[in-house]
Amino acid sequence: MIRCGLAGETGPHCIIPSTVKNPRTGIVSKIWDHSCPAELQENLKELLSTLIFRHLLMTPKDKRVVVVESLLCPSYFRESLARVLFKHFEVGSVLFAPSHVLALLTIGHTCGLVMDVGYRETLVIPICEGIPVLKAWQAVPVGGKAIHSRIKSLLLEKGVVKTAEQQDRPVSTVPECVTEEILEDIKVRCCFVTEFSRGQAIQDVTFRNADASRLPRPVPSVDYPLDGSNILTVDGKIREYSCEVLFEQDIDGQSLPALLLNSLLQSPVDTRKELAQSILIMGGTAQIPGFYHRLKRELDALAATPQYKDALGCKTFKFLRPPSCENYTAWLGGALVGALETLPSRSLSRDAYIQRGRLPDWCCLDQDTWIDEHSQSRR
Repeated sequence: MIRCGLAGETGPHCIIPSTVKNPRTGIVSKIWDHSCPAELQENLKELLSTLIFRHLLMTPKDKRVVVVESLLCPSYFRESLARVLFKHFEVGSVLFAPSHVLALLTIGHTCGLVMDVGYRETLVIPICEGIPVLKAWQAVPVGGKAIHSRIKSLLLEKGVVKTAEQQDRPVSTVPECVTEEILEDIKVRCCFVTEFSRGQAIQDVTFRNADASRLPRPVPSVDYPLDGSNILTVDGKIREYSCEVLFEQDIDGQSLPALLLNSLLQSPVDTRKELAQSILIMGGTAQIPGFYHRLKRELDALAATPQYKDALGCKTFKFLRPPSCENYTAWLGGALVGALETLPSRSLSRDAYIQRGRLPDWCCLDQDTWIDEHSQSRR
C-alpha cells in the first residue's frame, strides 16, 4: 500500500494499493512486477501521476519530497524513483528517510526497538540516538500475506458458500471467493489474535501431536456476504487459527517474539534495557485485535526460557503507542520531517542530482561534501 499526503498534516490524503493500470492493455499489475528498469520507471510515472494529480491536486515542479523507505529497499528501486521524481516531475529536492527512524519521531524518542509487521515480511531494527543499529536487524518472511495464505487454505478445507437456492457449496468449487481482496477483507472483519493459553493449546495439537481433546472450544462462525445472493460461512477455526502463523516458530526457531529478543541480544549491552522499555510496533498487520496482548505474553514467556533468561539482561518489556494508526505511523514521521525548516539542508537537490546523475552512497551523509568531492574528481 502507498500512503501519500502533505507535510505538517496529521494523516495521509490517501492510502491506495501499489498497483498501476497499463494504458495500452488495461491490465492492472503491482508496482514491483516488472521485467526491466524501464518498465519500473513507467510504472512509477503512472503511480506518481495518480498520487499527485488525482489525490494531492498539486503541481510537483520545485516541490520538496520526503520518501519514507525501508532500510532494505533495493538500490535500483531508489535510483529509478529518484530519476522519475527529478527528471519527469522536476521536483526541487528529495529526502530518502528510513521508516523505522521516522516512526520513533512520532513519539519524540530517539532510542527504541521498532518492529514493522508488513505485508510480505516483519522487520525489526533497533534505533539508538536516531541511528539504526544494522548489525542487530532481524527479519522473517511472515506478515499479512502469510495470514492470507492461511485463511485461503482453511477456507478451501472447511469453507462453505450458501447460494440463493439454499444450497451449500464447498469453497473449492467457487474460486472467485478467495481472491486477494476478499481474503484481506475477511482478515480485517472476521479474524483476531487469540489469547496466549488458547494459542499454546492450538500449537501443541497442530505441531507437537498433543491430545486433540486439549483444543479449546471453537469460537462462533460468522456469515460473510459475497454478493446479493451468496454468503460465505467463515468457520470459528478460521477466525481464530489464521493469525497463529505470526507466533508459530519456523525451522530456525524464528517468530515475531523471537525476532524482538534476538534483536535485543545483538544490540549493545548498555542499550538493551532502554530498548526493551521502548518497543514500537507499526504496520497494518499489527492492527488485528488482540495482537499487542498476545505479543506481550509471548515475549514474557520466551524471555523466561534458558535460551534468553541469562543472556538478555532485561526482564520487562514496554510497548509505546504512537499518536496514529499503525498502518501510517512511518508516514506521520515523514510528515513531521517535511515540515521542519532544516529539510532543504538534509535533502538532495535537483541541481546536485543532475550534476552527479545518481544518488549518493549511504556513507555520504553530508550533501555539500558529496558535491565537493565530485567536483574535485571531475577537475
